[in-house]
Amino acid sequence: MEIQENVELKDYTTFKIGGSAKYFCIAKSTEDLQIALHFAKEKKLKFFVLGGGSNLLISDKGFGGLVIKLKFESCKVNKNKISVDAGLSLSKLVHLALDNSLSGMDWASGIPGSVGGAIYGNAQAFGTKISDNIKEVEYLDVKSLKVKKAFKKQCAFTLKNSIFKKNKDLIVLSAIFELKKGNKEEIRKNVLEHINYRKKNHPISFASAGSVFVNTEKKITNKNLLAKFPELKYFNSKGAIPSGYLIERVGLSGKQIGGAKFSDIHANFIVNTGSAKAEDVLKLIKLAKQKVKKVFNINLETEIQLMGF
Repeated sequence: MEIQENVELKDYTTFKIGGSAKYFCIAKSTEDLQIALHFAKEKKLKFFVLGGGSNLLISDKGFGGLVIKLKFESCKVNKNKISVDAGLSLSKLVHLALDNSLSGMDWASGIPGSVGGAIYGNAQAFGTKISDNIKEVEYLDVKSLKVKKAFKKQCAFTLKNSIFKKNKDLIVLSAIFELKKGNKEEIRKNVLEHINYRKKNHPISFASAGSVFVNTEKKITNKNLLAKFPELKYFNSKGAIPSGYLIERVGLSGKQIGGAKFSDIHANFIVNTGSAKAEDVLKLIKLAKQKVKKVFNINLETEIQLMGF
């Protein structure tokens, strides 16, 4: 495994934004990862583990430590269980399940990023979370450099969160998914429907990091707000208010700063129109938080990770 210096990071992300890493390596095995972490410890460097590069904003100044790109991607099917490495893309997992007539991963069709990243942030869509089908997660404890296992309950999954997101010293290595046997053509139909939905409702022609904010689970009880925004009653009944809706209602859909812009198609996406800087994105994030707080008294929670700030 080679540890490189001054590597441009923007091409390793879906946002296409960011400076260079002081050190960079590609880990193709758990052993590579352990060696990289030992290097970081010896050099007293901060480290960042990079999966598929979605859901991530990198500073224009880059990262002054070691960036470890996970590239182990093996997978194995045993009846209704799939064992996959953290570096495998979500799209490959979806198609692996489809090829074996296993349902439960259809919802992830068209989502960029890796399995490890999805577990880290408990990715979800269409009412299903990745944690719904997880049986066990294997991870590396950075402090001891030992490989350990956690059953689903021990992973402490909540809305867009997990023990791995709360504790950066725990790095997801692999997972076992327990799925259900289903009709292959029905599964294929669901996969295509979800892909087509994203093509229609997400700004896929522009670089982005996906959803910027977590949907809020807060219920609105203010009578004036309920009268002014009647859709809130429906969202209250569903238990979550889409952040895209809130951003639209405060007038920020299509708002642009520099090369970054809130999408006209889906306001919870900030897109890179071609020349966006990380600072442009941060200004839009700050603006949305301020306006949504002022109008709805809701504190938007940022979903995308920040590196190098």
